[in-house]
Amino acid sequence: MEIYLIRHTTPQVEKGICYGQTDLDLIENFQSEFETVTSKLPQNENISVFSSPLKRCTQLADTLSNQVILDNRLKELNFGEWELKPWNDIPETEINPWMEDFVSTAVPNGESYTELASRVRSFFQALLILKTQKNVVIVSHAGPIRAFLAQVLDIPLKDSFKIKINYGDVFHLRLQGKSFELLTEVGANS
Repeated sequence: MEIYLIRHTTPQVEKGICYGQTDLDLIENFQSEFETVTSKLPQNENISVFSSPLKRCTQLADTLSNQVILDNRLKELNFGEWELKPWNDIPETEINPWMEDFVSTAVPNGESYTELASRVRSFFQALLILKTQKNVVIVSHAGPIRAFLAQVLDIPLKDSFKIKINYGDVFHLRLQGKSFELLTEVGANS
């Protein structure tokens, strides 16, 4: 089974705003970004498409298939009380403990990165059980993609933010037995 893991294209949100599970629109010229993404995918109809239910993912997923399977486990981190706040406006008493240990510290009324990684792992374990003969396309967010790639590459979650993931990036993997092999070279943030 070939797997294509895609980060959604550019959302309509100002820079410096904290967002995770807020249901954002895409920028106006999203079609040109879609064309770039689809050029990196196999051009056959033998695919199953899974997507986060947030519209910044479903808009792309719906162009790839008329039978998209939505899965809440593919959503971005729940930033709770921080959703749609400017990062600079989050009180230091709240953000500093999270910045010191974002892996296990939950955002107020949100979730921790460990909780996100757990639900992402659950999704991929279910995918292993599915044993489909089709190729799989998954449209998700940077957080879930990083958490999954950290598992595939056997790196600690705390180091996963070194993996560079741009809007519209496509990661190609192959299922080999019960493990995933990453075929796309992964860049690191400087």
